[in-house]
Amino acid sequence: MEMMKRKWIWIVMCLFPMVGHAEVDTLRLTLEDCIVMARRQSVDAAVALGELKSAYWEWRSYKADLLPEVSLSANVPTYNKRYSTYQREDGTHSYVRNDFMEVDGSLYVSQKIWPTGGTLSVESSLDWLRQMSGDTSGGKNQFMSMPIALTLSQPLFGVNSVKWNRRIEPLRYREAKASFLAETEQVAMRAISLFFNLLLANENVHIAEQNLQNAEKLYEVAKAKREMGTISQNDVLQMRLNMLNAQSSLTSTESSRKARMFELKAFLDVEEDILPIVPEEIPEVTLVYQDVLNHALENNAFATTMRRRQLEADYSVAYAKGNQRSVTLYAQVGYTGTASRMNEAYRDLLSKEVVQVGVSLPLLDWGKRRGQVKVAESNREIVRNQVRQQSQEFNQNLFVLTEQFNHQRQQLRIAEEADTIAQRRYHTNVETFKIGSISTLELSDAQTAKDEARQNRLAQLFNYWYYYYQLRSITLWDFERNQNINVDFDKIVR
Repeated sequence: MEMMKRKWIWIVMCLFPMVGHAEVDTLRLTLEDCIVMARRQSVDAAVALGELKSAYWEWRSYKADLLPEVSLSANVPTYNKRYSTYQREDGTHSYVRNDFMEVDGSLYVSQKIWPTGGTLSVESSLDWLRQMSGDTSGGKNQFMSMPIALTLSQPLFGVNSVKWNRRIEPLRYREAKASFLAETEQVAMRAISLFFNLLLANENVHIAEQNLQNAEKLYEVAKAKREMGTISQNDVLQMRLNMLNAQSSLTSTESSRKARMFELKAFLDVEEDILPIVPEEIPEVTLVYQDVLNHALENNAFATTMRRRQLEADYSVAYAKGNQRSVTLYAQVGYTGTASRMNEAYRDLLSKEVVQVGVSLPLLDWGKRRGQVKVAESNREIVRNQVRQQSQEFNQNLFVLTEQFNHQRQQLRIAEEADTIAQRRYHTNVETFKIGSISTLELSDAQTAKDEARQNRLAQLFNYWYYYYQLRSITLWDFERNQNINVDFDKIVR
């Protein structure tokens, strides 16, 4: 009976910890799935989307600025009761009492004129005034109407900002869209880096576990061989040291794996532990530099940025030259009428025509405006040289990257073969050591070569994928499908 009781207690104690500790889910993740998740839910992708939305609404604001603008201006009833001074015919001054209520409103429609840079506006207004005290022989209520008035404001010699903005702003929005696509590919590059960091960390743990198992076995072999007198005590101590180093290496690699795991989980915003799967297939593409360069110049934000900077430099020169002389034409044509009744205020309209020309010409500014023109021209020349220099660097870096990618497949093949050879060599040396044909130093060298070959194989595989997506981010071209990388921007930002 006592034995049965102890047996049940032992069963409960074994089962109870299983209830208290839930099994941690593991997410088996391929590289392609990792990239998809990163683009969909990573913080980096959210930041890129936020920048695109900001650029989109700036573009919408610019487009709206070119359309007619309708505005209403009105003052709610204003009551005015105070004394004001006025001058009599004999030159003396006196005070008069004002006691009235007033309401006025105006409707404006304005439109920028694209070819000339001027502004044309249409205005209609109505004012009502009620005299609260004083002489009201003409009626307490007074109305003044202006059914329509056309106003033109036109700079004659200044720079046409509307014309320049119509050339610059489309480039700015195109630049923002290209930057979003490039940043999306850079999110993929970040995902690839973290994915392979964890992959390498897992491999290092696996290597450390294997090395520890082999070190423990070889230490036991070394002790047995020492008892038989076939090796020295120094070799036994070396095997003991190798085992301790393997234990330390395993602890270190496990800690590193947890850190890499945390980084990737945080980046993908997932709770499960991740088990990365080694990519078995790679894109089988060979790139021609001239084709890559053409795609980059057509799609990359860099080329658009260079064109925008040149236009902005030209605009600065044009603005400085236009600022040397300022002549503005202001013309207004309209009709107005007054009456004690609102409907009568729209009859017998009096013609009201206003034509005003404003001129501002500097007579003596000690060369300030001329200096501003020279500064703008110098800055334009600097921008041109910078654009030329940066374009050369861009082309050179793209050439180097293309060559690296084209040679990376061969590098990967060599690394795979070297890994296979290093693994065979190490296992052969382990068996040879057991029969006493090689020293501990040779065995240690074979182990180091084995570990480095396996790590180099993963490093070369990482380089291949990283170069591939780096080229995608620069050219915005899908080399496998042979088409542009594009998305529905209107659908994304809404």
